[in-house]
Amino acid sequence: MAALTPKPSGSYPPRVRGCGKVGGWKKGGVMSGRIALTGLRARGRHGVYDFERAQGQDFVVDVVLELDLGKAVASDDVAETVHYGELAERLVAIVAGEPVNLIETLAGRLLDACLADPRVDAAEVTVHKPQAPIPHDFADVAVTLRGRRS
Repeated sequence: MAALTPKPSGSYPPRVRGCGKVGGWKKGGVMSGRIALTGLRARGRHGVYDFERAQGQDFVVDVVLELDLGKAVASDDVAETVHYGELAERLVAIVAGEPVNLIETLAGRLLDACLADPRVDAAEVTVHKPQAPIPHDFADVAVTLRGRRS
């Protein structure tokens, strides 16, 4: 078995090297990170067909937020980050709320909700419609939108 060779110290990102607080991180520094919420399931009445509106169906949402996590890392305080439980509540309310024809439109509403938080620099939202009315065997139908704060 070959011995593991450590990377030279110059190969690490300069924003991390030489820091000295929690986990080697200085308070107030910028630490780009991602928060992912995947597999969020909610019932909605979206679709172009009357029976989709009448019966409803399950939708599954995946969200990835890009934001500065430096303050949260340094403080260990949930107020310094996006609370993913509260985010999930907002997203479920949108899925369960006013019906739309297209999951593209639904994904746009969810993306707007994610970018409404000023801490979020960018977000990616995927809406899965696993029970879409397709008369063939299929695993999933999904639409993904990505947006960045301008």
